[in-house]
Amino acid sequence: MKPIIDTAMTETSSARILVVDEDSAGQRLDNFLIRHLKGMPKTGVYRIIRTGEVRINKGRAQADSRVEAGDQIRVPPLRLSPPKPVIAASMSKTDPFRILFEDDHLIALDKPSGLAVHGGSGISQGVIERLRASRPQAAVLELVHRLDRETSGVLLVAKKRSALRNIQDQFRGRETGKTYLAMAKGQWPSNKKVVDIPLFKYQAMTPSGETERRVQVVPESDPRGQRAISLVKVARLVGPHSLLEVVIKTGRTHQIRVHLCSQGHPILGDDKYGDFALNKALQSEGLKRMFLHAWKLQPKHPHTGQPMSLISTLPADLQQFIHHVEPDSPPI
Repeated sequence: MKPIIDTAMTETSSARILVVDEDSAGQRLDNFLIRHLKGMPKTGVYRIIRTGEVRINKGRAQADSRVEAGDQIRVPPLRLSPPKPVIAASMSKTDPFRILFEDDHLIALDKPSGLAVHGGSGISQGVIERLRASRPQAAVLELVHRLDRETSGVLLVAKKRSALRNIQDQFRGRETGKTYLAMAKGQWPSNKKVVDIPLFKYQAMTPSGETERRVQVVPESDPRGQRAISLVKVARLVGPHSLLEVVIKTGRTHQIRVHLCSQGHPILGDDKYGDFALNKALQSEGLKRMFLHAWKLQPKHPHTGQPMSLISTLPADLQQFIHHVEPDSPPI
């Protein structure tokens, strides 16, 4: 099979103008350029923005400036890397995720545990980079939301900027149903159905001297806190543990993990907020990772407005752990 080569990866000897189309409206300038200047490293994109060589409608702009349909982006003369061939067919066969739904507006993926949604912090490629590599002709492929690296389940990718804005507005308006399955330590009180506690995000130092993102609960009076609401239902008891259905009404970083931990019922296998001694013991029982799965997502279709129900079945490793603890337990 012949490789597909992106013809945009060529040398330029003079400044050129990129006109923003409707699907790119609302995108950050840095992301817009990274998508259009194929062959130019991200550091180069940020350099030409920082030095003022990139102009929006003849005015200087910042990396986080938002572009609008019809904007004219001036790009200086560039020397881009030579094109690298991408064999689309073979890469799509090796993608480590399956498609739950796809049309002209949206892709719903079944993300496996252990795969980051995007590259960065020592990770060269995540879901979105692999998806773009397997679909080099796609004009727009943008993450609608995020999942932690160890969390499996439903992940949405927009194929149009209009779809991205529409579903993110649904998330902000709490119009979607996002239900997770989490296995928590101990027996969750059946009468405790709502956790409404603000969260504060900060940077913590690791033993190796690096910083990492952490989250903690704070009092309502703390101005640093962001309101976070989780609705919790006991699906079943599994031995001494509780399998919970958690609907999040807000999408805060590590929300479910920190909320459950704050109530004395951390998620099994959670290496940041969990019971570390218990986690170590559970590894011998077959639980090698955090028991948190993005099970159901129920948005409205960004184009038709029709209700959607996207479901990712519980992965085999988590199902096997349940069977190990409760051999007679029916599958989820």
